[in-house]
Amino acid sequence: MKEPPVSDPPAGPHPDASFPDLAGRCAVVTGASRGIGCGIAEVLGSQRMRLVLAARSADAGEVFAERLRGAGVECAFVPADLATPAGAKAVFDAAVERFGRVHLLVNNAARLGGRTILDTDEALFAESFERNVRMVYGPSRLLAAHMADAGGGSIVNISSVGGLRGHRRHFSYDASKGATDAMTRSMALDLAPHGVRVNAVAPGATNRQAPAGPPGEKERFRGSMIPLGRLGTPHEVGWAVAFLASDVSAYTTGQVLYVDGGMVTQLTPPGIWV
Repeated sequence: MKEPPVSDPPAGPHPDASFPDLAGRCAVVTGASRGIGCGIAEVLGSQRMRLVLAARSADAGEVFAERLRGAGVECAFVPADLATPAGAKAVFDAAVERFGRVHLLVNNAARLGGRTILDTDEALFAESFERNVRMVYGPSRLLAAHMADAGGGSIVNISSVGGLRGHRRHFSYDASKGATDAMTRSMALDLAPHGVRVNAVAPGATNRQAPAGPPGEKERFRGSMIPLGRLGTPHEVGWAVAFLASDVSAYTTGQVLYVDGGMVTQLTPPGIWV
C-alpha cells in the first residue's frame, strides 16, 4: 500500500486558532532568545498576551523582543541567568513591576549538552543537570507563590521526550528532563489547592530554525524516522503551551503532553520491521 503524503508543517501561528481568554494576561517565558522559546513567545503574542521574556543572550533576546513589539505585542526582555537566585528574582521583579500580575510561567530555558555518563565529570554535571533543574526551580518558586496569593495561574515546564526515552550521549540532559517531569507532578499536587495548575510539554525532534526555510537533507532524514514523517516546529510547541495555559484545559494538571509526531509511541522507526 502506498504511504499517504506527509503534510508540510505550519509556517507560523495559525491565523484561525484562538484562545481568547489569554488576551491581556501576562506570561513569563524563559529561554526566549531562539528556537522553541521564540516559537512559544510568538504564539502567546498572537493571542494578545503581554510578555516578559528572559534569556542569558542579551543581544539576541532584545532583537527578538523588538521584533515582537514591532508586530504589536506588548513585550519586555530581561537578560538573566535563570539558574541563579539573583537571575530568577530579576525576572520576577521585572514582571511584577511592569504588569503587576503574572498569569503564566513557561520554564523553557535549558542547556542541551551531549556527553555519555563516562564523559560527564563533576563540572559538566553541575553545568548541565543542576543548571537545568534550577532553571525550573528558581522561577517556579517565586512565581508559584505570587500566583497562589493572586488566586491562581498556570506553570508550563518544557520537558523533552528524553525525560521518558533515552538519548545516546545526552546523559545529564535526559536526567534533568526526567527531573522536570517529576517536579511537574509534585508541583501540581502542591499548588492545586491554590488554583495553580502545573503541566509540561515534551517536544520531540524539532526544527528549531523553522519557519526560516524548507528542511535540509539532515532535517528530512531525521523526519523520516518519525511516524508523521517530519520534524516538529517551535510554533507547534507554542500551541500546546497556549492550550495548557488557557481555561479550556482548566481540569488538566500534573500532565506531560508529548508534541513529538508519534516518536515515543513507536517501537521501531518507519520502514523497519521486527
